[in-house]
Amino acid sequence: MGWMTRRKVKPALTRSEALGCIPVKNHHVREQRLESGELVILYPVTARPWIVKVSAWLGAAAAPPRTGKLQLDGLGSTVWGMLDGRASIRAIAAAFAREHRLETREAEVAVTQFLRELGRRGLLGLR
Repeated sequence: MGWMTRRKVKPALTRSEALGCIPVKNHHVREQRLESGELVILYPVTARPWIVKVSAWLGAAAAPPRTGKLQLDGLGSTVWGMLDGRASIRAIAAAFAREHRLETREAEVAVTQFLRELGRRGLLGLR
């Protein structure tokens, strides 16, 4: 059947399992601290494989590597600083809640949404 076969879908993590995951920074990411104390994340941006193939087929020269930039505000910089490769999402959210006087659930939602966006951009992975 080849391309017509269905992929097996992995079961979604439970909330507890997801909060137990450990976020790990991508080792290709660089950081720059601004005078304001905010952080700028610099990361490599790669073209999708199909775009590279079509460009090569059309005879276009390979595009030079690009660098993406993401400026984090104070709260984002705080969470990014907590990503040490050892702390779970639950521990990071709890520390964030204590530091900013938030309810635990509110901090968990904010931290997981932020980490999800970083993951979507390829800036971190989960263990």
